[in-house]
Amino acid sequence: MAKVTKSSGNVFEDLGFDAAESENLKLRSQLMRELETLIRDKRLTQSDAAELLGIQQSRVSDLVRGKIDRFSIDTLVKLLAKTGRHVEIKVKRQAA
Repeated sequence: MAKVTKSSGNVFEDLGFDAAESENLKLRSQLMRELETLIRDKRLTQSDAAELLGIQQSRVSDLVRGKIDRFSIDTLVKLLAKTGRHVEIKVKRQAA
């Protein structure tokens, strides 16, 4: 029988990233998921999405393929703003 370990709520932390990097990765993945969902829901081709976002089609490909290492939080926020989305970040203390 396989051993099951309860998640911390942050898959990146569970994978062994330090707290700061896991929070950064978690935030970037949420922003990327929002962009990917928008592209899918609007049924945009990668070319159409590239035009909307003002980036190359190859960058859209990186986005929808989840290549998280190729996007900063700043870049993702700017891309979301180009779609008319407003990004809010809440800061909370970690549970002890």
